Amino acid sequence: MSNVTINLPEEVFSARRLSPEEFVRDMRLAAAIYWYQKQEISMEKAASVAGLNRRDFLAVLAREQVDVFAVDFDDLQSELNRG
Repeated sequence: MSNVTINLPEEVFSARRLSPEEFVRDMRLAAAIYWYQKQEISMEKAASVAGLNRRDFLAVLAREQVDVFAVDFDDLQSELNRG
């Protein structure tokens, strides 16, 4: 695993009322959800980025009301027209 160092002003932690460790956990989760929503990474990779297993990541997505299944309506219409 690689380590990344980010320098942040101390106010960031107090503004969110989080310890640096909690802030990092939230930041990893936010990045994972963002990249997953943009379909840049798979659910499995997103869970890994967030430091969670897939089941727990799904639970977080449900709690945050993030759509788990992305539907491309043009593809869906094409499929329906074939039938």
